[in-house]
Amino acid sequence: MTPDEFVLALRRAGASAILRTSDTDAARRAMEAAVEGGFRVIEFTLSIPGALELVAEFSRRDALVVGAGTVLTVDEARRAVDAGARFLVSPVVDEAVIEEAGRLGVASMPGASTPSEMLRAYRAGAPLQKLFPGPAGGPTWVRHTLGPLPFLRIVPTSGVTLDNAAEFLRAGAFAVGFVASLFHPRDLAAARYDAIRQRAERMLQAVRSVRAA
Repeated sequence: MTPDEFVLALRRAGASAILRTSDTDAARRAMEAAVEGGFRVIEFTLSIPGALELVAEFSRRDALVVGAGTVLTVDEARRAVDAGARFLVSPVVDEAVIEEAGRLGVASMPGASTPSEMLRAYRAGAPLQKLFPGPAGGPTWVRHTLGPLPFLRIVPTSGVTLDNAAEFLRAGAFAVGFVASLFHPRDLAAARYDAIRQRAERMLQAVRSVRAA
């Protein structure tokens, strides 16, 4: 999958499931629940023990597009792509990681919290810009930033919930990512994977309601 193909896949999906936890088995079962709930673009952060093994396992499914998050170094980028990651997400703008993603033939999505950082990421070759951390009044921030910078493809993640996802998309977000609002720590601790599946279904319904309008 080329970077352009990933951009189209994410646009089509409208949302990604992003998982961060300290338990490998819980990560596997929680992401499986999100997939059962309808997610097709999924991300394992490299802070998960055994994250690359999970990337490799899930990327063997043709229906899924699997990425790696919290990619901070060129070596991590290479190992993630070797494991099967089709996109790389970082919490910061690092030109070396963005350049390596391009060399590896995958999309990069660096984190940025200001218009200047987003423009820097865009000019470095990142086709998508992750809004991180989430600012107060997130949807308004997205709308105002896209006013003078309409070529950005902003993907909010931090702070995106079932209640505000549609508002982010209506404000012009390219797509959204669900993190703790989907994989609630209490559900992970109690192994309530059915609750994650049900929440995934509701979140994707909210996304589709905007895209179908």
